[in-house]
Parts: sequence; structure tokens; C-alpha cells
Amino acid sequence: MSHSLTEMWFEMGWFVKGVVITLAIMSIYSMTVVVQKWWLLRKAQKETVKFAPEFSQFLEEDNLLEAINLAERYKKSHVAIVLGGALREIKPLITDGSVTVSDINSVERAVERNMLIEVTHLKRGLAVLATVGSTAPFVGLLGTTIGIVNSFAAMGSSGSAGLGAISAGISEALIATAFGLLVAIPAVWGYNYFLTKIDNLIAEMTYVSKEFIDYLIKGVSGEFGRSRFTREFNAGGGGTPVSQ
Repeated sequence: MSHSLTEMWFEMGWFVKGVVITLAIMSIYSMTVVVQKWWLLRKAQKETVKFAPEFSQFLEEDNLLEAINLAERYKKSHVAIVLGGALREIKPLITDGSVTVSDINSVERAVERNMLIEVTHLKRGLAVLATVGSTAPFVGLLGTTIGIVNSFAAMGSSGSAGLGAISAGISEALIATAFGLLVAIPAVWGYNYFLTKIDNLIAEMTYVSKEFIDYLIKGVSGEFGRSRFTREFNAGGGGTPVSQ
């Protein structure tokens, strides 16, 4: 190549320069989203790996209060965030032993609301990657088209019909297309990668949430599901324990 990229930049028309600058902004924006999203998902998954086994263990031990405290300690875990609101809602009812089926239905709806909010938060920024990945090649092609038009216009005004008269202009114009592809490819890779990761996180949230709801349903007939009267009756030894 007889022309360096710097020389080509100064020889480009203002429209093609504007296209290249636009692509550069799109690249910086998309790479910023990629880094932020990667860091967010990494922290969420790292905390969830610690949270989920401990949470399941507390449920197996019927130690729900410790499970609540555990969820409050993990602020970045997507699973802990989803269960946090439901746990805070059910905690007073468990303390006084007045959990009912309708309370469990309310908890399940709270889990679903928290999950919708968290999924929206996890997917934030993916639209940017999808837009950059789909439009960057066309933005580059626009710059190439205008550059080639300008090259042929210059050839017509100079009266020279040789390929050498327009080869420099065409090579400068094609750089816009190449730059557009370089911007689009990482954005598409990032979009597909994060979409797959988020689907896995949604599966984790769904699994642990269902496990928690199943625990509450079974617990309605257990210790924390008994009415206050029944617990006082049993504690006072006023007769045989009332089975649920």
C-alpha cells in the first residue's frame, strides 16, 4: 500500500471522515458496554456460586432465618437479589408462625416481580450491542459508497479515465467498510455471549426460587406454619401435640 493510514485520513472527504468518527464512537460505546457487562456478570456469578449452596443447606436444616441473613449479605448475587424481597416479606410471618397458603402465593409473586426487575437489569446494554452489530457494517458501507462516488466525480472532472486516477480514492473509501466490520464483529460476539450467559443466570434464579417456594409449601404443615395457638398449646403441655 503506497499510502499510509494517516495519509489516507487527510485525503478522505469530510463525509467519509464523519462516518469513520461515527464508527469510532460506536466502537468505544459498545466496548464500554462489553467490559461493564462482563464485570457485572462475573461478580454476580461469583457471589452466586457461594450463595446457592449455603442457601440450600440452610433450607435443608430448616434454618430460614439464617437463609434470610445470608441473602442480605450477598448484594451482587442475582439469586440473592431475587429472593431478597420475598425473604424480607416472609420473615415476620415466620417469626410469629403465621405463614399461610395465601402468604406463600404473595411470596411467589414477589419472587416473580424481583426476577423481572433483575432480568431487565442484566439485559441492560444488550440493545446497544445488537444495534452496533447490525448497523456498523451499513454505516461503513455508506462511507464507502460516498467515497467511490467522489472518486468517480474527481475522475470525471480531471478527464482521466485510468484506474490509477481513482485507485487511491477507492482504497480510502473501502477502509470505511473494513472499519465498520471491525466494529460490528466484537459487538455481535459480545451480544451472543452475554445473551447465553444471561439465559443461564435466569435458569439459576428460576431453580433456586422454585426450591424456596417448595420449601415454604412443605413448611406450611411444619413448625413455622403452625398457628400461634397450636405452638403455645404444645409448649404448655396442654394435651397431645396437634398434628397438621
